[in-house]
Formats: sequence, structure tokens, C-alpha cells
Amino acid sequence: MTDTANTPANPDTPARQKPAIIVATSQVVRGAVGGRSTLFALERLGFRVWHLPTILLGWNPKYGPSTRLIPDEVTFASMVDDLIGSRWLGEVGAVLTGYLGAAHEGAALGRLVAAVKQRNPDALYLCDPIIGDEGNLYVPAETVDAQKNELMPRADVLTPNLFELGWFSGRPVDTETATLAAARTLPAPRVMVSSAPALRKKSLSTLLATPKGAFAVEHAEVDGVPHGTGDLLAALFLAQLLEGADDEAALAKAVSGTFEMAARSAKAGSDEQLLSEYQQAIVKPMAMVTSRRIIERSGRA
Repeated sequence: MTDTANTPANPDTPARQKPAIIVATSQVVRGAVGGRSTLFALERLGFRVWHLPTILLGWNPKYGPSTRLIPDEVTFASMVDDLIGSRWLGEVGAVLTGYLGAAHEGAALGRLVAAVKQRNPDALYLCDPIIGDEGNLYVPAETVDAQKNELMPRADVLTPNLFELGWFSGRPVDTETATLAAARTLPAPRVMVSSAPALRKKSLSTLLATPKGAFAVEHAEVDGVPHGTGDLLAALFLAQLLEGADDEAALAKAVSGTFEMAARSAKAGSDEQLLSEYQQAIVKPMAMVTSRRIIERSGRA
């Protein structure tokens, strides 16, 4: 019998290659929101990323106006067609869409998702339906409709914040029970809701509804949360699913990494995520979070 326990790995044997991920969302020149946050996290975790910007801005609009470059309908559709017809489409194992620069992008991205899934039926599609926060929409009504009608019905995973969940479901989201009931109305097998009602005081919760049950992960509040944490959370959750983690474990690790990044960045006095400085939070988060299963009134557990 050959003892292989101490046999060194063959350096010529390639490691298992992770799938490529198409990310279609905003791009800023300065800052760590949108594509800047998503791409950094996914590439740091070893995934190859195809980035299709839906809009280019100087910085986060919360800092004030800057020039907005949005691909026109023909140009954006042509770019999508290039990707669909590329010889590398089979490399793609997931698609993540976020902020739309214009409503016409919804239909084109829907075609892209369909083409990826036709080529690779196991590919995951995560839709982060970014339309607003803190009680306000920050995209036009037609862009909201594009998210709702063109993209959300195709999703394997939806990641709305609490405001977005309430808007799309038309239901109250003031308690954990109500939030879970609202999440169950959305057209995806997995719905992850950030900023959900927490059971503990001075805590934040992220809720996940799945076909096999529902879960919540809580952590302490962070004063001065930096911008872009929702983008990071969606990217980390998708990465964990692609790595083979189960739903509860994927949620806990994604929330832990996002919480640690937010806490460390805020403690450093930054209103932006300090991605490069605290990138270890992405790779091996150490922040303590509390995970629990939610018992549903309908009998799901």
C-alpha cells in the first residue's frame, strides 16, 4: 500500500478552476460601492469576473452629482449580444445583476441570463434589485418595473434590502414574521433581506428565506456604516453558494465578512469600505454573529 499522507502535491496538477461570474452593475471612479465592491470581493476569493457596467459615475451619488455615463439601448444590447455569442460563455457559472442605469438594460440582461442558463443549466443568477433605501426610491419608475418584470422572475436568489422588499411585495415589513411572509411572496427560491427587524436591541439582522426553511443572522449595530455593504453582502453570499456551502452557512459567513468590513472601516473613520486594508474580512472573517433558524407559522421549519 502506498502512503500518500505525506506525499507533496504535484505542482503541475491544476487546482479546480472556479467558474467565471458575470457582474452587471454600476461602476464608480472613486469609492467602494457597486461594481468596485463586488468585483474586489469576488476576485479576492478567486473567481474570474466579467464586468458589464450599467452606468459609470464619478462617485456615489450620496456625495453629490457627478457626470453619469449610461450606455444607450443599442450599444448596451450589442454588448450583451457579444457576450451571448462569445466562445467563452461556457466558463460562466453565475450572473449577478445590481443597479440599472436605465430601464432598457433590464430586457437585455434578461436575455443574457437566459443564454447563460441555456449553456449551463446549473448556473446561478443572483438579482440584487437596487431601487432605493431609507424610505425613498432613487431610480425612475420604469427602472423599478424593469427590475420587477425582466429580472426578478428569472432569479435563483434575490437580495433586497428591507425597503425594497416592502416595495416589491406590497406588504408590511415591520416585524420579523411580517418580513418573512413578504419574502415568501417574491419569485425566487432564495430571498435574502438585509436590514431586517432584529430580535435583540441594538442589533442588525439579515434574513434568508429558502425552500428548506428560514434563517436569521444578527450582529451588533455599527455606528457610521460605510456605503456599499449591500453590494459586498450579495457578492459574498453568491461566492459561498458557488463554493458549495449550505444556505445557513453561506448566510452566516457572508454576514460575518460584511459586518467585519463595516465595523473595521467605520472604526477607522471612513464612510467608504476600506476593501484593500481589511480584505482579510472577505477571505476569512472573524467577526462574531448569531445564526438561528426561524420557525414559520405555516409549518415550515
